[in-house]
Amino acid sequence: MAEHKHGTMNIETQERTFDGFLKMVTRATVVIVVGLVLLALING
Repeated sequence: MAEHKHGTMNIETQERTFDGFLKMVTRATVVIVVGLVLLALING
């Protein structure tokens, strides 16, 4: 079995995926909040 050395794995792909996930969640949250505010104003 190969010897594992902590901190040597290439994690660029995982970091890009996580960054994309955070951007998607942030944008979706903003869209949902704006939609709720618009619904509240329309139904006032």
